[in-house]
Amino acid sequence: MDAVAPVDRNWWTRNARWLKTVLRVVLGVVWLIDGIFKFTSGYSSDFLGDVQNSQSNAPSWLSGWYSFWVTQATNHGTFIVYTVGTLEAALGLALLLGLLRKMAYLGGVVLSLLIWAIPEGFGGPYGAGTGATDIGTGIIYAIALFGLIVINSAYGPSRWSVDYWIERRFPRWASLAEFGGVRSLRPSAAPVDTSPGT
Repeated sequence: MDAVAPVDRNWWTRNARWLKTVLRVVLGVVWLIDGIFKFTSGYSSDFLGDVQNSQSNAPSWLSGWYSFWVTQATNHGTFIVYTVGTLEAALGLALLLGLLRKMAYLGGVVLSLLIWAIPEGFGGPYGAGTGATDIGTGIIYAIALFGLIVINSAYGPSRWSVDYWIERRFPRWASLAEFGGVRSLRPSAAPVDTSPGT
């Protein structure tokens, strides 16, 4: 009797280790560009208008949330925009380099949700006009970053990251970079077929 053939994995599964790196780097480029635009596009003068627009389209039960943010945007709009721009650029660099990925992914999810909740008005699905057909980009960024968390948890350390090289010298660094804590950085052996029938 012939041995059982190993499970045929599809192209995506066989290449997931480098594809997750490509996804991380592309997302890093997008975040970096977005952060740079906060400093070069003049958005700081539009921030208050975006928050006021979100407030005017929001249901009444969100009025306290937006009243708080309209006050903040009125008094500290430029500071908020530049702080967010700095955080976006830092997140972009962390994703590009693969540095502190665990913290970057989690921080990026929180930042994305704040962007979605404040100037994007939760995407405005309750508003009139085009806002009713657009859920906003912040939630999509949060989902993409959460996807990276899941992929990183399933496939382990990324060899194409600064974290990988730091972890080789200082294994405890993995607690800041990896989901699941410290892992072996050696490639895992191919699974052995233990099914009966040889």
